[in-house]
Amino acid sequence: MRELILLRHAHAEPATAGQDDLGRGLSETGRAEAAAAGDWLRQHGLRPDRVLCSTANRTRETLAALGDIGGGEVHEDASIYEGSAGTLAALADAHRDAERLLLVGHNPGLEQLAALMHSGQTGDYRGMPPGAIAVLALPVDANIEPGIATLTEFWWP
Repeated sequence: MRELILLRHAHAEPATAGQDDLGRGLSETGRAEAAAAGDWLRQHGLRPDRVLCSTANRTRETLAALGDIGGGEVHEDASIYEGSAGTLAALADAHRDAERLLLVGHNPGLEQLAALMHSGQTGDYRGMPPGAIAVLALPVDANIEPGIATLTEFWWP
């Protein structure tokens, strides 16, 4: 089995007038949530081989605030921002050689991907709050497709 870990960015600062959404950083609450997410990942031995992170400031800050979660290589990918479940599935599929892949991104794409992979429908299991983690187990050689995975863990701060 291989694992796909989905991490929604932690709480961000509210947007200010004229601010680019990609530039919003984490709030104080968000920094604490991300640190707690890192603690949870370490406590459960969930150290990724590779990390895919959105280019948005709040996702990069979430990843940094996790602390040391392992020596996995990090790739930033702009397609994660506003990525649909299909876009995120294709991206994760392109990195199938990683035994444990961490994808740091946004809703609604992450919650839809988790639901699609687990139940085959994007409308199920809605609700990944900021800082939430979903861990999905799937066969090593399987394509990422509807219903292929088992949701093995779900955590939120």
